[in-house]
Amino acid sequence: MQRRFFGTDGIRGTANAWPMTAEVALALGRAAGETFRRGEHGDRVVIGKDTRLSGYMLEPALTAGFVSAGMGVMLVGPMPTPAVAFLTRSLRADLGVMVSASHNPFADNGIKLFGPEGLKLSDQVEAEIEDLMLRYLSGERRDGHARPEALGRARRVEDARGRYIENLKASFPKDLDLAGLKVVVDAANGAAYHIAPDLFFELGAEVVERGTEPDGLNINDGCGSTSPDGLAAAVREAGADIGIALDGDADRLILVDETGAVVDGDQVLALIARSWLRAGLLKGDGIAATLMSNFGLERFIETLGLALHRTQVGDRYVAERMRERGLNVGGEPSGHIILADFGTTGDGLMAALQVLAVMRRGGRPLSEVARCFDPLPQRLKNVRVARRIDLGAGRVKAALDAGHARLDGQGRLVVRPSGTEPLIRVMVEARDEATLGEVLETVAAAIEAEAKQAA
Repeated sequence: MQRRFFGTDGIRGTANAWPMTAEVALALGRAAGETFRRGEHGDRVVIGKDTRLSGYMLEPALTAGFVSAGMGVMLVGPMPTPAVAFLTRSLRADLGVMVSASHNPFADNGIKLFGPEGLKLSDQVEAEIEDLMLRYLSGERRDGHARPEALGRARRVEDARGRYIENLKASFPKDLDLAGLKVVVDAANGAAYHIAPDLFFELGAEVVERGTEPDGLNINDGCGSTSPDGLAAAVREAGADIGIALDGDADRLILVDETGAVVDGDQVLALIARSWLRAGLLKGDGIAATLMSNFGLERFIETLGLALHRTQVGDRYVAERMRERGLNVGGEPSGHIILADFGTTGDGLMAALQVLAVMRRGGRPLSEVARCFDPLPQRLKNVRVARRIDLGAGRVKAALDAGHARLDGQGRLVVRPSGTEPLIRVMVEARDEATLGEVLETVAAAIEAEAKQAA
């Protein structure tokens, strides 16, 4: 299906440049409002955002679009993506909207939508919304607006932060607390800056804050889950038990143990899967993960008598597979961890609480509990491309065929276009670094050459 606005995680781009403009946001509000309007009293949408400066442009444009379509708008301000999904269900809204570009730098922004159950929209629904957007933007569609007396209203939800914190705490075992633990929290100067420190403090931890002073421009800037080195240094300096790094919209999590070593999403998945299996909480025959998860995770899951169900990259696809298979744990190595018993999308804070529960119940440090498997050596290289290229033909296909033959079933080679940036991502796993490097550089060079020829 050809996408014109939506990628793997909503609409994303450079702020104030097509398609991340006020005009497109207005059209999206009108089109999504028309799509989800039931024609009954009380149609409403929840809109949250992260801390980017451009949120002040996109939030009111979306609001105007939804109001013009006859939907009431509930504004929750800076709020994590999983909080918007939760509040959409909690407030009985028809639609949830998050304005964020997640882990991207401040100059980018994005818009993602959730249906009334807090689930990301299907490709089909997104295509329907895109069609309406194009008709509004071209001027072809001039009707569909609400009558003057049926316009929506906008209001602030003052207790949204407290609602979400209480929801998070309800996922933590009631017989445990965090008293005696020192926690360094890095909120990436993003959407959880005013939530994450209070959450862990209310559960009894001593909290050291990092990345909790957003100014509209410093989101993900040398902090958060994409820059864990600063967190590792802060953990060592503070003598903390754990470091918790979120991204700009707090739907992903990277941990640092008490020695300063980084723990990625695959290890968190393994830890939660084993813990929930032993406690009789794990549902289905395994867990869900993407093509990018390490082969070491797959082997570990198999030792537990479980299956690893792989999907294409994107937490929406992980969530879909979880629903199909009746699973309640899934995620990505980047730290999107979905715990279906508590939420509908990746939630960095929710996942962190489950890890802390394992530490507290076992009385063991993170360095012990979060080393579930030895990962196969893996490297990722991003190749920037100006336009779409054919990955299944010519020199690229030849390089891919040679790479698979070189790995000979003892590793993995995954090549895919990014859904959020003009990049081709090349991931290689191999049993030795020499083979890994050879395959990675050969395939990347072929893609770069093809991209130059296509430019």
